[in-house]
Amino acid sequence: MLSIQSKNKIDQELKKYPDNQKKSAVIAALQIIQKEKGWLSNKDISLVSQYLEIPEIAAMEVATFYNMFDLKNVGKYKISVCTNISCMLRDAEKLVNHMKKKFDIDFNELSKDGKFYLKESECMGACGGAPLITINNHDMYENLTIDKFDEIIEGLK
Repeated sequence: MLSIQSKNKIDQELKKYPDNQKKSAVIAALQIIQKEKGWLSNKDISLVSQYLEIPEIAAMEVATFYNMFDLKNVGKYKISVCTNISCMLRDAEKLVNHMKKKFDIDFNELSKDGKFYLKESECMGACGGAPLITINNHDMYENLTIDKFDEIIEGLK
C-alpha cells in the first residue's frame, strides 16, 4: 500500500498534467516511492500503476529503462562510480579497487552491514572532475582520491 505521504506527493505531481494524462507522472511517482523506501519492488511498481490508472507494464518499462531506479535493495548508501575513459585515465581503477576492498564487495553487491552498495556507472557528464561518484543518485563528488573518498564515507557513518 502506498503511504499517505507518497499519495499526497504523487497528487501534487498529477496537478501538473491534464486529468487524462496521468501516465505523465510515472517517473515522478516512482522517484517518490523509491525515495521513501530506498528501492522499488515489483509490488511498489504495481501500486504506482494502479494509483496512476495505467497498465502495470507501462510503469515497469519506465522503472527498468532508467538506471536511476533500483529494483533491489541497495542499502542506505548506493555509491555509483564512473568507470568510463576520463575517470579511468585519472585513477578511477585504484579508487574502485579501494572501494571494493573497503566494503568487501564487488559491483552490484551490498555490504554485510547493509549500508553500502557499489554500482559501476556510465559517464556522468562531469569528465572535468574525474574520477567521480554519486551517492544515492544525488550527491556528486568529483576529483576523488582515496583519502577524499574515505573522508566522505566517514562522514556518512
